[in-house]
Amino acid sequence: MLIIDGLQYVNWTRDLFEQARDGGVNAIHVTIAYWENTKDTLENIGDWRKRFRDHSDLIMPVLQAGDILEAQKQNKVGIIFGFQNCSPIEDDLRLVETMYNEGARIMQLTYNNQSLLATGCYEDGDSGVTRFGREVIKEMNRVGMIIDMSHSAEHSTLQTIELSERPIAITHANPSSWHEALRNKSDDVLKALGESGGMFGFSMYPFHLNNGPDCTLDDFCGMIMDTAELMGIDHIGIGSDLCQNWGYETLEWMRSGKWTFKPDYGEGSADNADWPRQPDWFGSSKDFGNIARGLGDKGMSENDVAKVMGLNWFNFFDTGFKGRVT
Repeated sequence: MLIIDGLQYVNWTRDLFEQARDGGVNAIHVTIAYWENTKDTLENIGDWRKRFRDHSDLIMPVLQAGDILEAQKQNKVGIIFGFQNCSPIEDDLRLVETMYNEGARIMQLTYNNQSLLATGCYEDGDSGVTRFGREVIKEMNRVGMIIDMSHSAEHSTLQTIELSERPIAITHANPSSWHEALRNKSDDVLKALGESGGMFGFSMYPFHLNNGPDCTLDDFCGMIMDTAELMGIDHIGIGSDLCQNWGYETLEWMRSGKWTFKPDYGEGSADNADWPRQPDWFGSSKDFGNIARGLGDKGMSENDVAKVMGLNWFNFFDTGFKGRVT
């Protein structure tokens, strides 16, 4: 079974690469940037180039969907570069193509806050996609960089689905009807995403799970089955949002960047002031098999389980990563 994770943020070591490979994971969308500017992002990409050299027996870059199949053939983990914010392109439209040429294949238009492109999900008001955002959407469509609206507000997300000439993704979130986290998505968004040919990745990040770390596998898989009914089985996958091997200072960086001097607790509660405990059925990349088994136990067919675990992401990437002939 092809296993593709729509997003992780891991402080990678050789042991963690081995863990992902041994868990049968064939490709992971890794986070290259949260708040980083162009220079910082290029430095992060440079760090990844070194990882590819140092661990060439375990990992390889993914530039096109076919590279995922090659990774599977070579028993390696394919690495897809993505940005959780638009900060790497600053205010320069040319940098979309530059970052694509550096290997970036996915970019969020916002990360929680208002950006130069659109509104984030933690803002009180949602003014939608900006003038610059419209141009970036066109350019991402042209070069073959997938638009991700995981941390974006509702109106901005619905508007982006309409504006984009290619299907977009929400790589890591859950339905808000199941759990009302600010970052989870309404049925209106999910329906529009499915109808437009987009992709939705289910997150195992505890703050976005029903009952948090105590969420059961049965409940999680039931939510996936319900969402398949709403969106269509061909438009859903896994985007675990797995975070491993980080200290608290990294969590604070994720949330607060340089835009505030005080800790930002995400959902507004100091109870969120540390990394949450993972549910017992998903603690690492070795546990993807639990989800596949859980879906089967809920009555999902073997073919549909294969779609959710990776085939849908592969098909989406197969067209999404290709630039348009101009």
